[in-house]
Amino acid sequence: MKNLSLQAMIEAAIFAAFSMVLDLLPSIKVTSGISLSFAMMPIFVVAFRWGFMASVLSGFIWSLLQLVTGDANDILNPVQGIMEYPVAFSFIGFAGLLRPLIQNSSCLGHKGAMSVWMSLSVLVGSTARYFWHFIAGIVFWGSYAPAGQSAFMYSLIVNGGTMIGNTVLCAAITVVLFNAAPQLLTKYRHEHRKAA
Repeated sequence: MKNLSLQAMIEAAIFAAFSMVLDLLPSIKVTSGISLSFAMMPIFVVAFRWGFMASVLSGFIWSLLQLVTGDANDILNPVQGIMEYPVAFSFIGFAGLLRPLIQNSSCLGHKGAMSVWMSLSVLVGSTARYFWHFIAGIVFWGSYAPAGQSAFMYSLIVNGGTMIGNTVLCAAITVVLFNAAPQLLTKYRHEHRKAA
């Protein structure tokens, strides 16, 4: 974390808190096990602005906020809790790996390419997060599968459906937001001025 600037760390914490607030809003229930939310959006903003390390930090802080506020009410045991909260939410930060491609497209004014890279970045971050939920679904939640359905299929349907829905929702919002306001990709730097 020593390579992160203070500004990056502050933004990571603020956007994690923003994700927490968005997570408190009612989600769109598709089925009893699948719900859609755009609460990951602020973490993706950090990923596009600051890259991998800052977005991993932001996802980690979001997971801690859920744990300390009691929003994480589906913990069966410590291993499952760690896997589905600090680990899974930190992995959203993998979206930051595509930051150079997004920034380059934005600098060149290629909005179409920027939109594609952002959508792929959202897909990478969402897949990285839901991979851990999928594993936890097999190992810890498999007993909740309907009769005749394997734990693998149960986890694949529930976590896969949620991942696809959230990816599409976040990617659509991302493309609209950053095409309307590409300056959000720019890091604000305060220039210290000397007194005259």
